[in-house]
Amino acid sequence: MGYILWPVLQSGPEERDVSQAQGVGELGHASRRVRLQAQESLAGRRRGLAALLPFMGPAFIASVAYMDPGNFATNIQGGAEFGYELLWVVIFANAAAMLFQALSARVGIATGRNLAELSRQHFPRPLVLGMWVGSEIAAMATDLAEFLGATIAINLLLGLPMLAGAAITGIATYAMLLLERRGFRPLEALITALVGVMALSYLIEIVLARPDWAGVARGSFVPHLSNSDALLLAVGIVGATVMPHAIYLHSSLTQHRIVPGNRDEARRIVGFSNAEAVIALTLAGLVNMAMLIMAAAVFHHGHSEVASIETAYHTLTPLLGAGAAWVFLLSLLASGLSSSVVGTMAGQVIMQGFVGFRIPLWLRRLVTMVPSVAVIGAGVNTTYALVLSQVILSLALPFPIVALLLLAARRDVMGGLAIGRTTRLLAWGAGCLILALNLVLLWQTVAG
Repeated sequence: MGYILWPVLQSGPEERDVSQAQGVGELGHASRRVRLQAQESLAGRRRGLAALLPFMGPAFIASVAYMDPGNFATNIQGGAEFGYELLWVVIFANAAAMLFQALSARVGIATGRNLAELSRQHFPRPLVLGMWVGSEIAAMATDLAEFLGATIAINLLLGLPMLAGAAITGIATYAMLLLERRGFRPLEALITALVGVMALSYLIEIVLARPDWAGVARGSFVPHLSNSDALLLAVGIVGATVMPHAIYLHSSLTQHRIVPGNRDEARRIVGFSNAEAVIALTLAGLVNMAMLIMAAAVFHHGHSEVASIETAYHTLTPLLGAGAAWVFLLSLLASGLSSSVVGTMAGQVIMQGFVGFRIPLWLRRLVTMVPSVAVIGAGVNTTYALVLSQVILSLALPFPIVALLLLAARRDVMGGLAIGRTTRLLAWGAGCLILALNLVLLWQTVAG
């Protein structure tokens, strides 16, 4: 039966209630209410959207990784240089991300453990240590892109020096992370609100940009790459979309959030989780598409050389007005702050899962800031730093994907929630394609 019978599931209803109640005093009122509402949904006393709402939150946190400043850079460059041509690539990348995130959440629900913890238990120790080191480096590379994005936004919005913007970013993200002390719901609500800011910002940008909707339809549903440069940029879009730290994090967000009492409840929770993943990652995909559509509509004819966030901002002002440029920066700030918080959370999960210990939150936030501050202090080109961070992520990505697919298919680990043959084929097909594209990205960057 595997880990589906983890301790809470091995107990009777009364024991499960006690087990779920343990630590409730550490939760805030909102989180306790969500757990009670989830039990009502599982008992069939809530229907429709009301039944789904208590299970929404983890996928929205994970989805932030798919709307980080790295995505801003690649989508802006893709739209400026190739118009609407690469929209289908964005759709593919987000569909693959949806599958991987749903599987990660499934692992946490089925086993009560996260992907890093399961890797430590089931893989050889030398491999586990290598995965930990690689994942820590990837987490810092992720934070580099996210931290730089928020810092650039503050610099351009307020006219402050980059180092001052870095200090504000560090303080703001640490303050947001402290919400975890009040339970899972407040931070979920804040991150979801920031995702809403990004979505609303790009809705405004689309209205102002007035895109060619026939071109949008062709780019979305007719796969086409006009030349080798388009291929390489498509690889960059995929490389900036599927994130290793989000795969680790999602399993930890679901492992203790709503504890199933039996197999039937576990299956129902997985169903709710899958629905949430579809909603959250669809929204992330629409935001990414909106980034590229805006860049295609505004920059492709006459400004196709736009390839950086700063250039995009300065070019938007004379083309669409200061209001559009300000909305663009607001969305970048929301992206940078939220994704930096998520990256720090993932770093904690990775360390605790692989090597079994934690460091204070303030120290984790400080350590992951170091590369970003060093890049800013040294005056390194921020666009180059963003590209370099994506290369590092492409090196780290195979480990969580392969570990996830191997473990999710094992009945001795997942019990009755092990994935079936069709899901395995889809997941391995998407995984192999993404890993191949990441190798192309790595080769492109090193050779270029």
